[in-house]
Amino acid sequence: MATTLLAAFLELLFPPRCIGCGEQMLSSRPPLFCPACQTKLAPFPPCSARQNDLPFIAHSLCIYQEPISSLLVRLKFKGDLSGLSTIAALARAAQAERLPPEPDLILPVPLHRSRLRWRGFNQAVLLARTCFPCWKDKIRVDLLQRHKKTAPQLGLSGAERRSNLAGAFRVRRPEAVSGRRVLLVDDVFTTGSTLRECAEALRQAGAAEIAAFTVARAAG
Repeated sequence: MATTLLAAFLELLFPPRCIGCGEQMLSSRPPLFCPACQTKLAPFPPCSARQNDLPFIAHSLCIYQEPISSLLVRLKFKGDLSGLSTIAALARAAQAERLPPEPDLILPVPLHRSRLRWRGFNQAVLLARTCFPCWKDKIRVDLLQRHKKTAPQLGLSGAERRSNLAGAFRVRRPEAVSGRRVLLVDDVFTTGSTLRECAEALRQAGAAEIAAFTVARAAG
């Protein structure tokens, strides 16, 4: 009772605001999107099979557009963690068809060590923990390595992205993924180049099945 009263008092002093447009909201319960921003969220169609010759089954929560796109940009480039509870709420509310089946291992797409030092965190690790709290013991950050330093993907064409990432990932302990069902996690699926390179490294290491999950995916 005391906790509830305290929460109500804090909301009165500091009214929650929509993380999409800044509009004042009545409740701080996530997802913290106002009704107008909620209507802009576009669930990505469920994926029941491999698409576009991808070497994995791809699952995504939303189409990459406002307001989810700005939320992910703020997380990735500004270290703004305020949207994680909203992403968690969206994952909980997602239909089963848009979520992957339980894997043996969850591998967040890794950053090169130099970029990790510069940024201070890997957003894919945060999103894996946020979206799959019940599977947190399956999350491993020590198996898939980005050993090749590459240029940022932003602004590159599909062909340039594939060339940029060629051979960028390797599995440090192939025996740990051999015969296992692996789920890759990242923030955004744009052309699929990053996930494709990760999946290829896992396939060569003997992974039995590979799926991918992203919070958002580019339309088209």
